[in-house]
Amino acid sequence: MRNEVELLEVVALTEDLPAQGLRRGQVGTVVEKLEPGVYEVEFSGNDGCAYAMAALRADQLMVLRHEPAREG
Repeated sequence: MRNEVELLEVVALTEDLPAQGLRRGQVGTVVEKLEPGVYEVEFSGNDGCAYAMAALRADQLMVLRHEPAREG
């Protein structure tokens, strides 16, 4: 099982970040790897316009999956 978050993966916040106006469960896209275990995540509304960018640690993110897990 891989633990690395990949570029362009869709992620959800696992904690509130009130200073940045973000709440647990908000969904964003990883747009850059800043350093090991730290990622720039863009949060966009339904209109496609970004409303927030945040540098987040891997433990603050949950990668969202749209396909079943493959064994092996």
